[in-house]
Amino acid sequence: MPFRTGPKNLITDVAGLRVGNAADGRLKSGVTVVVPDRPAVAAVQVLGGAPGTRETDALEPHNSLKEIHALVLSGGSAFGLDAASGVQAALREDGVGVEVRGQRVPIVPAAILFDLINGGDKDWGRYPPYRDLGYAAARNASVDFELGSTGAGCGALSAGLKGGLGSASTALANGITVGALVAANPVGSVRVGHSAHFWAAPFEIGDEFGGLGLPSPLPLDAADIRWKFDAEPQPGGNTTIAVIATDAVLTKAAAKRLAVAAHDGFARAIWPAHTPADGDLVFALSTGASGIELDELGAMELSAVAGSTMARAIARAVHAATPAENDLFPVWSSRRG
Repeated sequence: MPFRTGPKNLITDVAGLRVGNAADGRLKSGVTVVVPDRPAVAAVQVLGGAPGTRETDALEPHNSLKEIHALVLSGGSAFGLDAASGVQAALREDGVGVEVRGQRVPIVPAAILFDLINGGDKDWGRYPPYRDLGYAAARNASVDFELGSTGAGCGALSAGLKGGLGSASTALANGITVGALVAANPVGSVRVGHSAHFWAAPFEIGDEFGGLGLPSPLPLDAADIRWKFDAEPQPGGNTTIAVIATDAVLTKAAAKRLAVAAHDGFARAIWPAHTPADGDLVFALSTGASGIELDELGAMELSAVAGSTMARAIARAVHAATPAENDLFPVWSSRRG
């Protein structure tokens, strides 16, 4: 039976999630936040060699944290970790957080990508703007949101093309929904050689990222390694960061396994992925809104679909990118054919 998307083909098809974006076009950077309606089970898996994170240790299954209140994806390299403080401020105003002796402490893990050298004006003065962008993103959170050159994907780049913010969903026959959200900024390429075809093509549903399929025959340069700036990759100068979510009921350990499986989508959509120059990271999130607990076969299907949904989201991120002044790279739509 062919897979089908959820109604919006967004991570918010997973019941109980909202997503907010905020970006600064002059800066060519921004923030994306995932806000569950209720505290949610979460985990993380890092497979890139140059990550930048906040509060990820608490997500490990052996640690005592049970639930989180938001997840943040941000541009800005290490400066972007400030975005989580802005999201915390918005949640605290709303009375959201762990109660500790009368105080509310929102738990907001975060991950960042490097977009400091992308044609944007990074002369922001004494303090970077990411705390304010995080606050704005939290206040913008909705079930509907834009893809492409917005939020954490505003200034993202891939090898030869602009990157961006992407999302996709898959509705399974057992009643479970899986959704992916990604800020795609890899050192590698999402295209087969120099063609307009996406590596993720075998998993495409309909024409959600162009409907081109794979090239036949494969071009001679299909296996060539292409770096973002056609030179030796620089550690920390890239990174794809993502969230995989489901409405299935998961423990922290099962969420960790889901994050591991979702990394397969990186390998299916980006060549090469998980390099020492990337900080590739996937957060996993379970809202439990379906009330469905999976048996072994259901867990296996969830893992497989996590990878395919993530691959589609990565391709959709690049497919949806739009041009802007001072861009270093073209957008996919200008290279089609």
